[in-house]
Amino acid sequence: MRKAMVLFVGLVASVAFASEPAEGEKEDVAGYILHHVSDSPEYEFEIPLSHNHVAIHLPRIFIPLKAGACEPQETSHGMAVPGLGAGCLDLSISKHTVMMWLAALLLIGSLLIWSNRDKTKLVPRGSAANLFEMLVLFVRDELAIKNIGKEEGPRYTPYLLTAFFFILFMNLLGLFPWMASATGNIAVTCGLALCTFVMTQVAGIRAAGLGGYLAHLTGGVAPWLWPIMVPVEVLGLFTKPFALTIRLFANMLAGHIVIFFLLGLIFMLGHPAVAFVSVPFALGIYLLELFVAFVQAYVFTMLSALFIGMGVAMGHHHAHADEHGDHKESGHSHDHGKAHMLGS
Repeated sequence: MRKAMVLFVGLVASVAFASEPAEGEKEDVAGYILHHVSDSPEYEFEIPLSHNHVAIHLPRIFIPLKAGACEPQETSHGMAVPGLGAGCLDLSISKHTVMMWLAALLLIGSLLIWSNRDKTKLVPRGSAANLFEMLVLFVRDELAIKNIGKEEGPRYTPYLLTAFFFILFMNLLGLFPWMASATGNIAVTCGLALCTFVMTQVAGIRAAGLGGYLAHLTGGVAPWLWPIMVPVEVLGLFTKPFALTIRLFANMLAGHIVIFFLLGLIFMLGHPAVAFVSVPFALGIYLLELFVAFVQAYVFTMLSALFIGMGVAMGHHHAHADEHGDHKESGHSHDHGKAHMLGS
């Protein structure tokens, strides 16, 4: 408790000292917030109580799909390299790319260190190993099996575990100094949602077959209604990954913006005394973000399991419809034979 109080007083004092900008210099709080939460081709280490930054320029990789497509051109914001529409493929390494690589390395290292590799011992030793086992069992039993089923649930558990831990590590990295949250980038969340989209379609095709999967897009209505139902069903396929993309992106980005805005009130109002109000509120939001990091990883994994389960259920529905049709056809043949006998 004493250490927490010392840290709090030091944070208030440092923020109060930093709230006195240099003479003739005006703080751009909005620009600072947007610069911090957005992706960047360079990695910056900000020095506290100073306007100096140590920047590491990350490699820029441009692949021209046609001759001269990646030549820098003059724009309203200065020299810039054309995009993919002009025939230039940008594979540059950015700040959020580094965060994804770091999250992947930490995830692999954590699992190698704390996983129960000794198969002779059923119970792992150590709090970290037990914590990982608890999370793995939770994802398998409460998300995969309950939403997909006992038969198909274990098949998709590895993907759900990968998505859960990868998102969790990226969320937690954004809470450390000099780090960034890659899940606050809509391109990253879109890529994760596309992975779930592919798994959902694979689950549907594997369960119902390609014919059953395509037949499901008609909605089971009369052929003359197919021009209406097929576009609606196809649109419904893409609303699910869109919801996953926006939900994770917006929740992770909003928390960081709120924290920086609360601290930015000190510079906007221009008085050190504001720190005694804004810093405790920012600390509360920071602790809430720690909880949100786990919640958003859970929500993304839960919805992914639910969508995959819907794809698997499509196959069961198609098989049930086939059995029902065969039963009706068999009953119709039986009635027709009985009527023929009575007529004879």
